[in-house]
Amino acid sequence: MKSNFFYVIYILWLRQIKRYFRSRARMIGSLGQPILFLVALGYGLGPTFAKAGGGNYIQFLAPGVIAMGILFTAVFSGIEVIWDRQFGFLKETLVAPVGRFSVMLGRTLGGATVACLQGVIVLIISLFIGFHPAFNSIPLAILFMLGIATVFTALGTGIASVLEDMQGFQLIMNFVVMPTFFLSGALFPLEGVIGTIARFNPLTYGVDGLRATLIGVSTMPGGIWMDGGVLVAVSLVFLGIGAWLFSKIKI
Repeated sequence: MKSNFFYVIYILWLRQIKRYFRSRARMIGSLGQPILFLVALGYGLGPTFAKAGGGNYIQFLAPGVIAMGILFTAVFSGIEVIWDRQFGFLKETLVAPVGRFSVMLGRTLGGATVACLQGVIVLIISLFIGFHPAFNSIPLAILFMLGIATVFTALGTGIASVLEDMQGFQLIMNFVVMPTFFLSGALFPLEGVIGTIARFNPLTYGVDGLRATLIGVSTMPGGIWMDGGVLVAVSLVFLGIGAWLFSKIKI
């Protein structure tokens, strides 16, 4: 029974990975926004940021843009649930003699892996734009990328489980994603009221964890231990909620 559980997870995880690598347009298109932010904001606002005493803006910005690339890829991976529902693949999966939790977990881990790969690609691109991370901390940074990806893939999958049209999913996700991104400290330092609000945003801890590992700067009192702990806790909560919503899908 356990072997069947893990086999289902592996097969659905592998399906997500293969779909990603077979869609070159998706791979290239999803990099447009991060590159735009790195170049336009990095070089455009860099002098102003330096004059204000903030130092090298690209060093500050790159971890936030990496998190952004992961966030958008992870959340919108949920749309594949709606796509599979419309084309009948989801029904065939759900009527199979396997648990729905294993189906949801396999899809979520696959989407999270794809989002993490996206973050690694953005990290590599940022090196050519002037970002200089601590290379010995990159393995730890990848763990934070995976944490961010798991949180928001589970969120996207859970929301997609209760929706049936792609337009509605995109509208709801834009309503969720944009405030999550701008209130995470990805683009500017968090201070005052915004800083207080941002503490309730799980992406804030992902961005702070990436900065702490890649450039050695953290604004959270507990440092990377607090960042990692929050991401793990939120991942478990979102996986639980997502699994419950996924189990309510009607065939």
